[in-house]
Amino acid sequence: MVMKSRILIVDDEPRMAEVVSMALTRAGYDCETCGSGSAAISAFEARGADVVVSDWKMPEMDGLELMRQLHKRRVNLPVILLTAHGSVPSAVAAMREGAFDYVTKPFDNDELRALVARALEINRLERENRYLRQEVASRYAPDTIVAESRQSRQTLDLIRRVAPSRASVLVQGESGSGKELVARLLHYWSDRVGQPFVAVNCKAFAEGVLESELFGHEKGAFTGATTARAGCFERASGGTLFLDEIGETSVEFQAKLLRVLQDGEVLPVGSTQVRKVDVRIVSATNRVLRDEIAAGRFREDLFFRLNVIPLQLTPLRERRDDILPLAHFFLSRFAAETRRPLQLSSEAEQVLLTHDWPGNVREVENAIERAVVLARSESILPEDLLLEQTSRLPVAATGGSLQDCLDQAAAARIRGALEAAHGQRAEAARLLGVERTTLYRMMKRLGL
Repeated sequence: MVMKSRILIVDDEPRMAEVVSMALTRAGYDCETCGSGSAAISAFEARGADVVVSDWKMPEMDGLELMRQLHKRRVNLPVILLTAHGSVPSAVAAMREGAFDYVTKPFDNDELRALVARALEINRLERENRYLRQEVASRYAPDTIVAESRQSRQTLDLIRRVAPSRASVLVQGESGSGKELVARLLHYWSDRVGQPFVAVNCKAFAEGVLESELFGHEKGAFTGATTARAGCFERASGGTLFLDEIGETSVEFQAKLLRVLQDGEVLPVGSTQVRKVDVRIVSATNRVLRDEIAAGRFREDLFFRLNVIPLQLTPLRERRDDILPLAHFFLSRFAAETRRPLQLSSEAEQVLLTHDWPGNVREVENAIERAVVLARSESILPEDLLLEQTSRLPVAATGGSLQDCLDQAAAARIRGALEAAHGQRAEAARLLGVERTTLYRMMKRLGL
């Protein structure tokens, strides 16, 4: 059942309160009328409200004082004031104090309904923004980052010191070692946190497409450019632009990127007018750029522009103190999704500690997600991880890489569950002991 938005209507004239109530009830709102400010406060404390529509002039407590009292109880509660024409200046002053808006009497029903709808929408967006800010704060809070090893603690300390600056950062490390997480920490721990964070995988685009993606294009600049489009530099203006896989770009593109970084302005494809941009650049690569420079595949001047602050991530096999904390971190997340009180057996922990982790942190996450799907009991066993037995098999025996073998095993288990459930995904998820969202995510990743 969909809950109706609740509107509290306050007016010392019963007839006027009834007129307002009828207008809003017809729009689908749940309305309650009160004859005084004190009655409205009591009703709000007892039953709450999403919006308050109050008369400005009332003998016991006027609309402005009622708004002040209600905002002590809920600071962002939208209050709309009904006022006579002569009190418009006072109503405008009330808006400076926090009133959402005002309507003059006699009012138009459609105008009032539209105003209430706008108040509800803005209030909804504000709630969502508060929720998202809380989520971001909890996800990127320093005490939520797994960093037990000496190397990880040193890296986090460097990120904290670097984050407030505007300096470009080059993050180098193996695939799966957490380069994008570092970029996001640099953004969320800086004063740019309220501005956009835009991530671009440079390897995912052909060279001509990458130029348009980063710098934007004008309408008609090329076939298919039916409208003008701002590039990532403009979309990230005021915030952070993360250029992942920067080592995969061509020397020709690198020259264009260098010019943007030097001048602080972009020239969209097909345009003759440059546009100023203000972005903090964080780039990342799993290549050794010094070697790429020596081979003539990467411009040295661009390297120095990007590498103002170098940040080298240590592979997981060289910081084994992080392995079990990472595994428990991912297990707590996936176990919460499946609502199963899962735990790692001591044998499984030993397998985790002795594995080489060529896929680094991403491989740990995948292994734990698989284990949550495959585990038959509340204790995760070594065979659920699919690491120990498959790591001893040669590539030829598995028909691909180690990751391919592990994914094949997980896919086979999911196919078996789907077959037993006659294709019903909800039932397959129940047989596997996971939430449907977890099953859908794994099916999407495995191409099922």
